[in-house]
Amino acid sequence: MKRIFFPLFVFIVALAACQSQAVEVVGEKVSVEGGTYSNINADQLDNMLKKKDFVFVNVHIPFEGNIADTDLSIPYDQLTEPANLAQLPVDKNAKIILYCRSGRMSAIAAENLIKLGYTNIWNLKGGMAGWEQAGFEIQDK
Repeated sequence: MKRIFFPLFVFIVALAACQSQAVEVVGEKVSVEGGTYSNINADQLDNMLKKKDFVFVNVHIPFEGNIADTDLSIPYDQLTEPANLAQLPVDKNAKIILYCRSGRMSAIAAENLIKLGYTNIWNLKGGMAGWEQAGFEIQDK
């Protein structure tokens, strides 16, 4: 009987360990014309960066540094220009996380991408300022 319960115990412990590492971040939904995007805070972003499965875009102007693992730097007011849209995933369901210095420019950029049919847009609420206040660093200042 011990031979049956020990492997079952190991399986349950392993399964619980795997599930605890796969924490899904659910952001605060923001409704805009054409759909919704999700606001996240610095701690949520930090968690998401550990298992990065998104395009990470700094939209702040003027440039004031990047959060580590940033993929693109595109000014928020030029994001919808054809040359800049060409840098984003063709799949409009792809996850894209935007940020700026305070969260204002990235919220505008998020709304503009939603209007263009993107469906999986996330915004760092509080931006780089909130990121720093949470104890994280900004690179390339």
